[in-house]
Amino acid sequence: MSVVQEQAVRAHFTAQPARNADEVCAYVLAECDQNYSTSGAAKLMRRLGFAYKKPQLLPAQADEAKQAAFIAKYEALMNGLAADEMVVFSDAVHPEHQSRPAHGWFPKGQKTALKATSGRKRLNIQGALDLETFQFTFVEGEKINAQTTRQMLEKLERNNQTKTAIHVFVDNARYHHAKILQPWLDSPERRVKLHFLPAYAPHLNPIERLWGVMHKWVTHNRHYATFNQFTEAIFDFFRKTLPEKWPESRDTVTDNFRVISLKEYKVI
Repeated sequence: MSVVQEQAVRAHFTAQPARNADEVCAYVLAECDQNYSTSGAAKLMRRLGFAYKKPQLLPAQADEAKQAAFIAKYEALMNGLAADEMVVFSDAVHPEHQSRPAHGWFPKGQKTALKATSGRKRLNIQGALDLETFQFTFVEGEKINAQTTRQMLEKLERNNQTKTAIHVFVDNARYHHAKILQPWLDSPERRVKLHFLPAYAPHLNPIERLWGVMHKWVTHNRHYATFNQFTEAIFDFFRKTLPEKWPESRDTVTDNFRVISLKEYKVI
């Protein structure tokens, strides 16, 4: 392939990313009259400065100014946090009783399989994570709503009797704004204080990354024959594994926040 042809290939796939090596093969054959194998096309793309990777999924409507304002407010809170106050991040997760195939190291040439599950049952967990201690407070219910939100917040207060203020960062789910929750939140003896994340900014809630850690430990390449076994494994992660292994997740589940701007990316 000539230099001019390589430049044309680079320009084409910069403007219109190839989803796989077969698309590269087809384009090079049609436009350059060159017949490449799949592995040859992959080598060509690497030589031309491309890498085979997934694009990062970003919120389409994230507001940069609101992200920056949130980060500034959070940093001010943390810098002025008293010894008898605490901060947690809260969210809900719905792990489904499904086997999740994941990459791993297996003997070359060995056919490796993971048994699938036939059910569609799932857990509904609402939790709150303290990034300083990795204390995880959670409740489980048939569905997540204002009632489970109150139960989780009440549990936070019970478990942290010495704290005069418990700052809870939550998203804008409807149940966090439920009218039936407001009288309880407005009570004079209430130590819980809700802080709302900007809309379309899940990257500003570190607990979102905890769910990924949970799946890595519990569901990736794991088969649970019954829903009860699956439930036990999930609860065991939160009650035993997380308290014992949390230092291993400190670099993943952090409050190292940054403003995400679509201007920094090539949007496809």
